[in-house]
Amino acid sequence: MVKWLVLLALLWPLTTFAQTREVIPSDLTITATLETTERAPFQQEMVLLTIHGVYKRHITLEKLEAPDLAGVNWMQLGEDHWYESELDGLKVKNFRRRMALFPEEAGRLVIGPFTHHLTLLDETNAWFSHDIQSEPITLDVRPAPQTDDWWFPVRHLEISDRWSNAPDQLGEGEGVLRVITLTGIGVSPDMMPPMPELKSPSAHIFPHPEKRLVELSPDGPVSVTFWRWTIKPARPPSAILEPLKFSYFDTIAREMREVTISAQRVGMDRATMPPASEAPPEPVVLRPLLGGGLMVAGLALGLGLSLGGRRFSAISDVLQRFGLDPDRRALRRAMRQGDQPAFRAAARRLTRTHRKGQDVLETFDATAFAPDGGQADLRTLGRQLLSALRS
Repeated sequence: MVKWLVLLALLWPLTTFAQTREVIPSDLTITATLETTERAPFQQEMVLLTIHGVYKRHITLEKLEAPDLAGVNWMQLGEDHWYESELDGLKVKNFRRRMALFPEEAGRLVIGPFTHHLTLLDETNAWFSHDIQSEPITLDVRPAPQTDDWWFPVRHLEISDRWSNAPDQLGEGEGVLRVITLTGIGVSPDMMPPMPELKSPSAHIFPHPEKRLVELSPDGPVSVTFWRWTIKPARPPSAILEPLKFSYFDTIAREMREVTISAQRVGMDRATMPPASEAPPEPVVLRPLLGGGLMVAGLALGLGLSLGGRRFSAISDVLQRFGLDPDRRALRRAMRQGDQPAFRAAARRLTRTHRKGQDVLETFDATAFAPDGGQADLRTLGRQLLSALRS
């Protein structure tokens, strides 16, 4: 007899919460709570919202319906979380959802009730529907401060400035990729500041499309923005990139902050720079396929033409007359094929050797490295360069 009384005492709480269509209000509760702050938030500042349900009844199906959040951007911070806890010595089911709200309008914002549509069991194990609602809540929103810059309220901001290789140790004709990464906590990707214009009076700058990513955390969205540029000195050996500046509002410290990404030198490594001299030595080494006999013939021809009043400064000029200069041949081949990289490589070798036609190379770089990535007129530029070399 005692055993049956003990078993009945253990089972009695279970029979009180379940298996009846009469639902006691305290058996199923749901609340919506806004994160408390000392001062009302500004427009677009993140406000965290938690929906918490406590259920003493067995639930077979459920669906949470959010109110119409007019004038508010929002995102759910991960999936709904279900867990067990104890209440009055008994195990109960808990439901939890976190949301990030970004109010777009100033003034008093009313957030209507959240409705949880539940399917329960009665005493015959038949399903029946039952809805519960949270109480509506209000939020006062202040107008965003007037700023000359992008309005950017963020809880925490991290900035990194990375380069594909050392920007001040470039090889001849090389460029470098710069990537600035912004990581903001408590902002959606569209709230991140737009990519600024990187300026330099002495560099070709090619901006790449920016990329934006977002990860969700219980403390709010974590948005990441990548700003990328390919940079090449317009006039070697070096160029100076101007600093970048922007501001943001620290929502934890409740104050505006200024960010300055310092100026940067981009240039050639001194070890790779050509020697500084007014009259560099002319090339005297022929390609091996030309042979020694052709070298002697070229020298004899150059001597004969010089005695006739026509001067050639070096063996490379003799090769030009015979159409045997490999760099000029490479340049003409690139002109015919429309090959911009090959054209620039050949033009760079010719201008470095002869110290002529530098303006043609600069015109090519200004077109090829323009933001729209234009196609240079290789035939026209090639003819101009060859004419400059013959002058």
